[in-house]
Amino acid sequence: MHAIPKLSPATIAIEGSQERYPVRRIFCVGQNYADHAREMGSDPDRAPPFFFSKPSDAVAANGSRLPFPPLTSDLHHEVELVVALGSGGAKIGAEQASAAIWGWTVGLDLTRRDLQSEAKKAGRPWDMAKGFDDSAPVGDLRPGLPPSSGAISLAVNGELRQSGDLSQMIWSVPEIIANLSTYVALAPGDLIFTGTPAGVGPIGRGDRLVASIAGLPPLEISFED
Repeated sequence: MHAIPKLSPATIAIEGSQERYPVRRIFCVGQNYADHAREMGSDPDRAPPFFFSKPSDAVAANGSRLPFPPLTSDLHHEVELVVALGSGGAKIGAEQASAAIWGWTVGLDLTRRDLQSEAKKAGRPWDMAKGFDDSAPVGDLRPGLPPSSGAISLAVNGELRQSGDLSQMIWSVPEIIANLSTYVALAPGDLIFTGTPAGVGPIGRGDRLVASIAGLPPLEISFED
């Protein structure tokens, strides 16, 4: 009789606490800033949000030095507001959605853009473009509700690449939660990446990234040479 594997959930550090937040699932919203939607060749006129997922163990901690992902020559950065849920449910109304939020932080949706482009052309899923190892670096979680406005930015090797404001999101955080909950029943431990402003672009070996949202300590990661 083979022993059954014992698994521990991926966890995220909590600001000012020794406890850690367990990650159940990761959902991401595509093209939630108008400029980024245009940048990706889409019409941003408040089209219904669409979602994709990453595995829970794709999270990478603040300060990590990461191996450069295999099978890509076009890795891209996407800085995002990330919300963590403390409760859930199905068909949550937008008016009640904020009550489901446990905390928030800044994160990076790393994307193997060349694999994504190939998948799109072939009509295939994006999983290997979005859900690879260490593809969801996140900062320490801050308990409470996220702001509805505030600067969000990303610098690579000290050069500003992305710059926007949370108020530019097409769909607000409560609207995102409400819409997502019509597709799946949400639950404690779910993370939601809420979209990225314009300026996404390539990352190379040895690069250092600093992702920021006003009022939060920055998220800093780097890649091995």
